[in-house]
Amino acid sequence: MGSILKQEKFLLLAIIATVVAYVFEHSFLNNGQGVALTAGIALVGFIVCASLRVAHHAELLAEKVGDPYGTMILTLSAVLVEVVILAIMMSNEPSPTLVRDTIYSAVMLDINGILGLAALMGGIKHGEQSYNDDSARTYSVMILTAMGVSMVVPEFIPEGDWKLYSAFTIGAMILLYTLFLRMQVGPHSYFFSYSYPEKKKRKDQPEAEAKPVNLTLSIGTLVLGVVVIGALAEVMSKTVDLGLEGTGAPPVMTAILVAAISAAPEILTALRAALANRMQSVVNIALGASLSTVILTVPVMEAMALYSGQPFQMAMTPVQTVMIFITLLVSAINLNDGETNAIEGMTHFVLFATFIMLSLLGL
Repeated sequence: MGSILKQEKFLLLAIIATVVAYVFEHSFLNNGQGVALTAGIALVGFIVCASLRVAHHAELLAEKVGDPYGTMILTLSAVLVEVVILAIMMSNEPSPTLVRDTIYSAVMLDINGILGLAALMGGIKHGEQSYNDDSARTYSVMILTAMGVSMVVPEFIPEGDWKLYSAFTIGAMILLYTLFLRMQVGPHSYFFSYSYPEKKKRKDQPEAEAKPVNLTLSIGTLVLGVVVIGALAEVMSKTVDLGLEGTGAPPVMTAILVAAISAAPEILTALRAALANRMQSVVNIALGASLSTVILTVPVMEAMALYSGQPFQMAMTPVQTVMIFITLLVSAINLNDGETNAIEGMTHFVLFATFIMLSLLGL
């Protein structure tokens, strides 16, 4: 028991922070913007602590079942964290653009941030890194289709028809994901895997024994972590909103914060994979997370809008549409030959820097 508590010290800290947050919530909100913002930033840190443990146990489960199931568990756990935070923030103080901006920010962070930085660092260390280009093409075309249907076309839908199109979007996303899931774990599972060359071992080097995975503990901790994240997010959303009120901070900054929290574990996992010359894992994580964010977050949030009768803005702004188009075009060109390098990584990272710059400008 003691060893488990030691291993889960980050999650334990997050649980303690949850108790403190609920006990002192009124004090955080009634003692000025400075106190509220400080508390909000601290709670973000504890949410990241909990999400790191969620990702760790998702990674253990992923290693247990292998690809492509493993990566699917990893990306789904990150999307689950994002949906929980979004749902709580929307229920507290609905923002008409929060869902749209969060999905847009997550795609920018996953493709340009995670994939770009991983390809850049991996390329500097290993040169060209190989992966299965079937997976990249499959992910890219599905991301383009899902974002086009759910975040571009709504710009042209009359306001009076939003419920009908919203219901259609839910059905389309479910249909797309069902087919993708069947393909990913069924007859086309080889699209998402890659046979890495065996590393040469010294004769005197003993074989590394695989550590046993306690499935019950990992699943239980993962579920507990998501619950803790949801509880922390409820107080965090109130304190951050109050702390940023009247500061002139662009509204999209809250969305970037949500996307960054959910992507924090993926960033560490992808960078470790890139430095270990396992680019297929990076492609699966970055593009898989982007696809899962769009294709799973949209139907959940659209269903909430239909239930509450309160629509929100899903159509991207012209700047966001252009950035998504450039990102997916660059991705299609870069990920077409089965190898990444530092130059390709840098192109994506420059796009990520552009996204941050535009966000700071409020665009």
